[in-house]
Formats: sequence, structure tokens, C-alpha cells
Amino acid sequence: MSLRIGLVVGREWSFPPAFIEEVNRRGEGVVAEYVKLGGTSMNELVDYAVIIDRISHEVPYYRTYLKHAVLQGAVVVNNPFMWSSDDKLFDASLATRLGVASPRTVALPNKEYIAGIKHDESLRNLRYPLDWEAIVDYVGLPCILKDAHGGGWRDVYVCRTIEDLLEHYNASGQLTMVVQEFIEWDHFVRCLALGRRDVLPMKYDPRGRRYLVEHAHLSPELGRRVVDDSLTLMRGLGYDMCSLEWAIKDGVPYAIDFMNPAPDMDLYSLTPHYFEWAVQHMADMAIRFAREPRRPVDIRRGEFLLGRRDGADAWSDVEAPRGISVDTEVTEPPVRVADARL
Repeated sequence: MSLRIGLVVGREWSFPPAFIEEVNRRGEGVVAEYVKLGGTSMNELVDYAVIIDRISHEVPYYRTYLKHAVLQGAVVVNNPFMWSSDDKLFDASLATRLGVASPRTVALPNKEYIAGIKHDESLRNLRYPLDWEAIVDYVGLPCILKDAHGGGWRDVYVCRTIEDLLEHYNASGQLTMVVQEFIEWDHFVRCLALGRRDVLPMKYDPRGRRYLVEHAHLSPELGRRVVDDSLTLMRGLGYDMCSLEWAIKDGVPYAIDFMNPAPDMDLYSLTPHYFEWAVQHMADMAIRFAREPRRPVDIRRGEFLLGRRDGADAWSDVEAPRGISVDTEVTEPPVRVADARL
């Protein structure tokens, strides 16, 4: 009987069929398919060894099902219980605690609240007014104001004066915003990281929102640091699928956005070259997880909260980091150059 890998997806059209075809064509006793759901009973068994989650952040019932699947012993990529950590203050604090460079960051109280919140009763824990001078002294100018839980470059503002900062903050409504040091970068990298072992550092143009296929864009030393820091963050989070953005200034990579547990894997976004890498390595990872012995979850220790990140597993199963060669040109076959060890 074949092991089963399930895929939970939204509107994306290029990655899902390519991934399913890649897994199924290998003939390794593992079958990939779309998960089909029509209501989930309590303590219902889950037949999937692995489930790849691409859309539960937008569909609440899917998130409910995936938490149930983790409890039943399935490996869910990414663990749905870890998604709650996805905010940009936690980003910056985690990176700092792990020794990874990150922009100075301040989380701000919401400007507006839901109906029923009475400012003089419900918000007695807040200091008012905010000390904007102290905030700006800490992060510097220019600075970035952004949604603490946002993505896709939505609600992101470059503020060059306190007046700019106040204008955009006052228009932020019920969003929780952070203000962050602006890194005047001279090189920008977006990494796709999979399975806490494979890292693909891609040159990225954040202004044009596009990847640039330039394989020698990092020196070996800088490439190694970007890969190592990416793996450090992935292991700290317990993520197996993520994109991480690095703003590089004076040879130092700053982690500016790295909680993207459903990263963009569109053919036209990644370019055909990097898309092929993503499909191949996602298939490698999912098959590897599916074939690992499935063990019961010790609910008394709360193992379902950690998913695959239980104790030594977070580190001991990691092979030497693998990423795209950063100091050589592409050699044939082109899509496998990313396997070269840095």
C-alpha cells in the first residue's frame, strides 16, 4: 500500500500539478494528491503521512483540519501551531536571540479598535500618547512602517520624517503596525528554504518584485552566511518550507522578513529555473518525510504543538547545508546546480 502525501492549495496553478506529477512519477511507493475534505469528526484518523499546506492562512476550516492532522501523527508542512508566531516583532526578537542580524523594530498599539472597545476602560494598560521622539531615536530615519502580520508588500511605507510616520500610522485603522529601521541595502536576496537543510539564495529586486537569475551574485563567504543564518532561523521556527529576505549592507545580511510559511512558488515569479528547483526539492522533502517511520504523538508532552520539531529532531536530522553555488556559473544539468554544496 502506497504512502500518501496530501496537498492543500488555493488558486495557485503552476506548483500543485507539477509537484504531484514529480512525486508520482518517481515510483518510490509514495503517492501525492489533493486533499479532499467534507467535514472532520473528532479523533478521526488521518490517512496522510505528510500534508503540504499552501493556503490554510486564508481558509480557517483547513487550519482546523491541519491541527487535527498533526494530533493524529501526520507531518504537516508547515506545522499549523507554529503559524501563530508569525508577526514581525517576534521575527526581530527571535533573530536577535539567535544571533542573526535584524533591523531595530518597535511594535505599536493599534490606532483603531473594534466596536465595543472603550478607550478609557478597555485600554487601561496602554500609555498615551506614544513617545514618538523616542521611537524614532531608536529605529532612526528613514524608517519602515508595516503591518506586523502582513505580507506581499501590502501596507508597507517608507517614512522619511516623523510627519510621514504619523500620517501613515494614523491611517492604519485596526492593523497592528511595527516601525522598523530602514536598511539602505546594496544587495537584496530572497531565499527559498526547505526541510531545514536546502537553501536557495536568489538575487531579488524588491522594487520590481522579480527574481534575477544570476548565480554568481554572492561571494562564497557571504553565501555561506546567508545559508547558515537561513537554516538557523528555520530550525528556530521549526519550519520546513519558508522564504526569507535578506537586505545586505556593507557585507552584513539583515533578516528583514522570514516568516513566510507558504512561500511564493509560482512558475512566473520564480522563473522556470528556480521553479524547477522548488518542485524537485519539495518532492525530495515530502517523500523523505513520508518514508520516515510514523510514530504516535505524545499528547501528554504537548508534542503536537511542536510538530516535527521535537527535541533533538530539529538538529540531528539536518545534513550539511545545501544551496545554489554562489561563485560559479551554471553547469549542466541546469536545474541541479543548486545541489552543489557551498
